[in-house]
Amino acid sequence: MSLFEAILLGIIQGITEFVPVSSSGHLLLVPDFFNLTTPDLTLIAVSHIATILAVIAYFWRDLWRIVTAVIEGLRRREPMATTDARLGWFIAVGSVPAAVVGFTMKDYLDAIFSQPIYAAYFLMGTAVILVTGERLLAANKSTREMGWTDAIVIGLFQTLALFPGISRSGSTIVGGLLRGLDRYTAARYSFLLSVPITTGAGLFEARELLYVDWASAEMLPMIVTFIVSGVVGITCIHFLLEWLKRRSLYTFAIYCASFSLIYLTVAFLR
Repeated sequence: MSLFEAILLGIIQGITEFVPVSSSGHLLLVPDFFNLTTPDLTLIAVSHIATILAVIAYFWRDLWRIVTAVIEGLRRREPMATTDARLGWFIAVGSVPAAVVGFTMKDYLDAIFSQPIYAAYFLMGTAVILVTGERLLAANKSTREMGWTDAIVIGLFQTLALFPGISRSGSTIVGGLLRGLDRYTAARYSFLLSVPITTGAGLFEARELLYVDWASAEMLPMIVTFIVSGVVGITCIHFLLEWLKRRSLYTFAIYCASFSLIYLTVAFLR
């Protein structure tokens, strides 16, 4: 992989992991559409680890408060006493559905990931999800008012992102909107919810790094991808949170639908 392709991969991963347009879909469709080198599992693992660290770096204060609140709640035998403690348990429960489905359907999902055309169809599905969320927006609940049902429903929405082309951030934000959260709260919770599942997936993918020849010429592209993914990722977290304070998800829905249609048209003509 060239340095240009490594930079492009880092930009794609950094943007699409957080902006609701599907990172998995773009990592499949962009190289195929523009006839670029398809990233291998090692490079994908490196880019995912970078975006995981981006979330942790951006939300480290929130995560620290949540972890310490959960520990303090257990120590006092009042696990749900504070908003941060409840949020920690909601994140834990909300992570279970995607972990279970991902583990039990791994072979089936791997087969789908081998066919970029499926990602294009699912990307259209992301557009539908985003539009549905905006149309049914209630937007009147804060994190303090969240309950177990909210955590479970949003967690179920996160399982949709196991399919390439379905945006994880998009589906979980919409799950939050459908449960009555305002856009900013839904987006913030979506990013916090991503930490357990993406960390687990990243560590699983990171096993590929055990077989890397650290003296090979491929090390430079991996380093470049890692740095670009992380820097762009942090920027895009901030961008989306600010965007959703004032704007809707329709722009991202239009983009997803347009890219899907363009890819499917080109694929048909081929």
